[in-house]
Amino acid sequence: MVSFAQATAIKAIDPRTYSAYFHDDWAIGSVPHGGIVTSNVLAAVKLHFETTLSTYNQPHTITLHLEFLRRTSVGAATITIQNVKLGRRTSTVHVVLTQAPSQGGDGSATPTTCVVGYLTQSNMSTETGLSLSTNWKLAPPPLPLRSTDALRHGEDPNWVLQDKPFPKFRKASQHVSTYLPREKRSAEAGVDEWICFPNPHEKFTQESLGFVADSFPQAAESSFTAAEVTASHGIEVKGAQKGQVANFWYPTILLNLDIKKALPAEGVDFLFVRVRSKKIKKGRFDIELVILDEAGDLVASSNHVALILGSERNMKRSSGEGKSKI
Repeated sequence: MVSFAQATAIKAIDPRTYSAYFHDDWAIGSVPHGGIVTSNVLAAVKLHFETTLSTYNQPHTITLHLEFLRRTSVGAATITIQNVKLGRRTSTVHVVLTQAPSQGGDGSATPTTCVVGYLTQSNMSTETGLSLSTNWKLAPPPLPLRSTDALRHGEDPNWVLQDKPFPKFRKASQHVSTYLPREKRSAEAGVDEWICFPNPHEKFTQESLGFVADSFPQAAESSFTAAEVTASHGIEVKGAQKGQVANFWYPTILLNLDIKKALPAEGVDFLFVRVRSKKIKKGRFDIELVILDEAGDLVASSNHVALILGSERNMKRSSGEGKSKI
C-alpha cells in the first residue's frame, strides 16, 4: 500500500514546475481522490517556498482555492506555479495542474489543464497582530471522547470504527480510519468523525489537511436511507437490500481551505471533523466542514461544491481535446 508520504512526493523540474504522481490505490474508481490531489498541490507549493522562494520564509499555506475543471487520471501530473504577489507578510501564487491523457498520432502529447487555483502563504510562527476571543464553539458539542487510545482499540462508548462501503471502488478511503458516533444525533445532513491513519507511524501534517478536508462519509449515504435516495433517484439504488446507498461518485467542482493554525512539525495522530450540507438538489450539493485538533482548537475550515453522479460516469474515460465526461 502506498503511504501518504509516497502519494504526495513532489519533485522539482525547474524553479516553477513540479512533478507529481497519482497512484491507483489513492483513487475513487479510476479518478484520483480530490483530497489527495489537493494535498499534492499543497506539497508542491510548500516545496516552491522552501526552494525558489526560500528568502521569503513563508512555509505555511493559510488559504487555498482550487477549481477542478476536468477529471484527473492515475499517473504523472505537472504542477506549474506562477508568483502572483510576493509580500513581506503574505504571498500569493497561481497553480495549474496538467496531465497528458493520451498520445497523439505523431507520438506527441497535449497537456490537459485539470485543476487551477490560488494559494496564499505566510509564516504562522512569526505572525503578529490583534487576537481576540470570539467565543465560537461547535453547536451541538461533539460527543465526549474517552481517549484516542480507546478509539483505536474499539473501547470508546460513544465512537465506533466505520466499516467503509465499496472498498474496491473507494480505494482512497481505505487509507484513513474513520470513527463515527455509535448513534446518530443530528437531524442535519452531515456527520461528525474522528480520523487517523491506520498505520500509527503516519501522522497528519500541514499538507495532509487537503486530504482530511475531503475525507468523510457522504451525506447522501450517511444521513438518508436507501429508500429515501431511491425515491428521489427514480430507480432502485444498488445495495438497497443491505440498507446501503448505491456507490455514487461525488466529484468536486471547487474546494476552499482556510487554515487557522500550524500543526506540529512531527504531525498529529487524530483530527476531529464536522461536516454539514445545507442543500442537495438535482445532483449538486454544498459541503461545509471544520477541522479541530484533539484539544478542540480550530485547525481549518473548508467549503466545497460537488456533484452526485452514478459510479459508471467515473469509469468512463474522457474523450476529445479539452473535453471531460464529468
